Amino acid sequence: MARTPAPTAVQPPEPARPALLRSLNDAAALRLLLEHGALSRVDMVRLTGISKPTASQLLARLEEAGLVRTVGRSSGGPGRSAVLFELDPACGHAAALDVTPQRVHAQVADITGRVVGEHVLRRPTRVAGSGPGNALLALDPALAQAGLRRRQLSAVVIAATGSYDSEGDRLRYARDLRGWSDEGLVRTLRRAIGVPVFIENDVNLAAVAERRVGAAQEISDFFLFWAGDGIGGALLLDDRLRRGATGGAGEIAFLQPPGADTVHRPQRSGSGALELWAGGAALADLAHAHGLSGRDAVTLVTAAVAAGDDGAGFLDGLALRYAQGLCSVVAVLDPGAVVLAGPVVDAGGEPLRARIGHHLDTMAVTSPRLLRGTVDGNPVLVGAMCTALDHARATVFGAA
Repeated sequence: MARTPAPTAVQPPEPARPALLRSLNDAAALRLLLEHGALSRVDMVRLTGISKPTASQLLARLEEAGLVRTVGRSSGGPGRSAVLFELDPACGHAAALDVTPQRVHAQVADITGRVVGEHVLRRPTRVAGSGPGNALLALDPALAQAGLRRRQLSAVVIAATGSYDSEGDRLRYARDLRGWSDEGLVRTLRRAIGVPVFIENDVNLAAVAERRVGAAQEISDFFLFWAGDGIGGALLLDDRLRRGATGGAGEIAFLQPPGADTVHRPQRSGSGALELWAGGAALADLAHAHGLSGRDAVTLVTAAVAAGDDGAGFLDGLALRYAQGLCSVVAVLDPGAVVLAGPVVDAGGEPLRARIGHHLDTMAVTSPRLLRGTVDGNPVLVGAMCTALDHARATVFGAA
């Protein structure tokens, strides 16, 4: 008879090493200082649960490492005043760049998120291999304004159209960005700057911005629909940005809605049926058919809103096309909300949002919340900076 093997002894978990505990405490303390601002030793004890001697050692260690600094003493309460500590803003820096065919906008921020350098490169060079070169031409003046060198950054995040192909190390579907589709893109930038560089789709980063500081702060599952020079989308599920197998998740521009001309081999042209049907020349033709005039989509939509009833037909026709694309997204993903963003959406305001909502209510299988984006300024750049700061803080706090 076969013998029953003796049960394997369960090994107790190894106790955490003192160095690991110190590292975890240090990182937690730095994040508390980032969240709350200046704190005393007593505040640190209260917020972390560590002992007073441990808090004293922790703060002394972080101060010696140049990560925190003293900023005076507390006042106004009973008893003796206490020394206050804050995160040293200069302990780390991050850079964000928004790349378009017309300009490259670069910002540099300290570890707290305060922008300390900024530069806009107008009319970037449009020749082969100019992608990395244009990024550096925008970044270096922003660094000079901040009094920094490239290697003093902790992370760089670049926003661009298309999707990043990690295997080929290049951008796909970015036909308007000369030099950014060449292989070795990130490798070239990392070698030139000397710090980690990340490239992310611009609409994905706009979604990050809406989640952090905009309309979706309380929503962990949503789809962002972007209407600007082109049409794009981004998907957050379970509070995670979903990129798909090739980085193309959320690319609503490539949907084939009823009424639109079929686009064959879109991977070659980089153009999708919905984008060709509801943007660019098609949008202009629709506007002109309703008696509106203007050179670009934003101007036409602005004119339609200002025209009131005379512009309602155009707005309704445009909203119908947007809604037909969004119906497929709603049916497949069932998002908790759809956030509308981008220059065309901003120009259309509530009249456009309401019309999109009306058509969705009549066509879609469910009716998710339909919100307009609320991020001030450039949502793409805001999202790029949020992401760059995430990387920078992970590096700086993890090294504490």
